[in-house]
Amino acid sequence: MKHFIFSVFLLLPVVVVSQDQNFWDTLAKVRFENRKDKSGYDVEVPVFSPPLLAFHNKKITLKGYIIPLEELGGQGRFMLSALPFNLCFFCGAAGPETVIEVQTPLKIPFTTKPITLEGTLLLNDKDPNHHMYILSAAKRLN
Repeated sequence: MKHFIFSVFLLLPVVVVSQDQNFWDTLAKVRFENRKDKSGYDVEVPVFSPPLLAFHNKKITLKGYIIPLEELGGQGRFMLSALPFNLCFFCGAAGPETVIEVQTPLKIPFTTKPITLEGTLLLNDKDPNHHMYILSAAKRLN
């Protein structure tokens, strides 16, 4: 019995760490396929892994850096990047899985420091006017 209790305590930190995992690692579980669109052009389409699909339409928390889409005033729609601006996807230093489109009813002031957001994850493989990852109804936690 003493060995069993000791084993449980050894495994406890692993369980806690897995619950506190960086969600950007989960977003990286995507691959891309070339397909023809309605006009016959080749387009790259995301193919989401089963672990990633399990989070579609679910609430997630994500920490990252604001990449503005408009002037630097309050932002209701912007991109959140896993990496600071000088290393982000838009600078050519990372892949599309490192950014997420944020839609929020609240204006979030621009900052160069990382922020934490909570919202509903939407996986987009159909609408080319939006990013493949969308965090809707997002709110700032810090």
